[in-house]
Amino acid sequence: MEAFSIGTIDIVIVAVYLLFIIWWGIKNGKSTDAQSYFLAGRSMPWWVVGLSLFAASISSTTLIGQSGDAYHTGLAVFNYNLTGIIVMVFFAVFLLPLYIRSKVFTIPEFLERRFDKRSRYYFSAICIVGNIFLDAAGALYAAALIIKLVLPEVDLHLIIVVFAIIAASYTIPGGLSSAINAELIQAVVLILGSVLLTYFCFSQGGDYFFNLWTNDDILVKLIRPLSDNATPWLGLIVGMPVLGIYFWANNQTLVQRVLSAKTIDEGRKGVIFTGFLTMSTLFIIAVPGLVARNLFPGLEKPDMVYPNMVMQLMPVGLLGVMLAALLSALTSTISAILNSTSTLFTMDFYAQITKEADAKKLVLVGKIASCIIIILAALWAPQIGKFGSLLKYYQEMLSYIAPPIVAAFLLGIFNKRVNGSGAFIGLISGFLIALLLLFYKNAIFGDLHFLLMVPFLLIFSMMVIYVASLFFGVPKMQALIDTTFSFIDLKEEYVNLRRTAWYKNYQIWAAILLVLSAFIWIIF
Repeated sequence: MEAFSIGTIDIVIVAVYLLFIIWWGIKNGKSTDAQSYFLAGRSMPWWVVGLSLFAASISSTTLIGQSGDAYHTGLAVFNYNLTGIIVMVFFAVFLLPLYIRSKVFTIPEFLERRFDKRSRYYFSAICIVGNIFLDAAGALYAAALIIKLVLPEVDLHLIIVVFAIIAASYTIPGGLSSAINAELIQAVVLILGSVLLTYFCFSQGGDYFFNLWTNDDILVKLIRPLSDNATPWLGLIVGMPVLGIYFWANNQTLVQRVLSAKTIDEGRKGVIFTGFLTMSTLFIIAVPGLVARNLFPGLEKPDMVYPNMVMQLMPVGLLGVMLAALLSALTSTISAILNSTSTLFTMDFYAQITKEADAKKLVLVGKIASCIIIILAALWAPQIGKFGSLLKYYQEMLSYIAPPIVAAFLLGIFNKRVNGSGAFIGLISGFLIALLLLFYKNAIFGDLHFLLMVPFLLIFSMMVIYVASLFFGVPKMQALIDTTFSFIDLKEEYVNLRRTAWYKNYQIWAAILLVLSAFIWIIF
């Protein structure tokens, strides 16, 4: 692994930043009761929700993985973010009001409200395992790669442990409030640092990008042929939206920030704000990754592209800022996952088993769970290097996990006939088929792109859920209140919003976001 030198001033900047984040997170923590610790008292305004959501979503997969993928395959990787923006609008309009009105702590708890405890326990267990071994471990591994460039003599395992301690030091004592307040700083630093990196990247290699653009090269195209190994156009339509719904609308780590909103309207505005921020990743992550093909030809390991840009393009002083920005993305991801996973364990398992537990006991259990979770993630993180790249590791696993869960949510919200037994049978069946595909995919589908495999799992799970539901009774009316979509509510909301100033109307901003997304697909 190539090593780079770093000046004293840059080391000081990074150290001061990390110390400040720890102090700021602890200072703004709330742990007096379960609602404060796990949901920040449900008191956050839209701009806090948006910034926090953006910081939590810019994970190691996004920052390290997408820039690496852009280096190898071009801008098509941005389709994941662009599709995610469309999903955010869908989430804000249809799902978010139900989540907030139902007053749930966790997304699996919502499944219990709509179905029964079996679905809740299953989904929560899946989320906990995925959060630990996919997200948290991935973020720790990415952080270790970066530090390894600067300090090659330091053991990888030691670096992982140190970063685990940094994220845990403010998240465990202060809960979601600590994480969100730290993420506000991290989001700002990340955006500013990424803009600076893009500037230096274009100042040295901008001609390469414009030549590709002028020549209409496939590398700058978002829509790719069906035979494309990166993102075939059919996968963009039938696969990415499913993964996007799971990531943005069913993911406890992200949705937990939305649940912290003061009102439904504040939550919606926060999600739409995140959509605008996410659009910027085309220019601060994907395009620089593509330009790096010209600046640093021959890089074999995809996960090294972004760290190389940071270490080789940024001047003294600004290098420290950029390293702080990069570590911001990683520590915010770890803290977000840590809090959400401890919430899942505490509220979905411990609180259900120990009914007499008071608020203080729940907070204590949440803190203990966080300690165990971060230890497990740190132990698994070194193994991720065996999977080739963070992006491949994450996407492949998600393509198996997501479809059955998305099927249960979509049918549960938009179809009042499906019931708890049907949902549970569908979830288990989908999981078993996913396991089968995990080991025998090539034998069944050949070299079919994983995005094209996603709809098969989704349709299969939906069919099982619906057909199985017909063999059991109609759900009770109580189970459908604040858990199913109503056109009447949507129409009433539309009428009320017409009396609202346009700049306060989330629907106007959602429409602008969709238009901009379509425009990007047209020009790229």
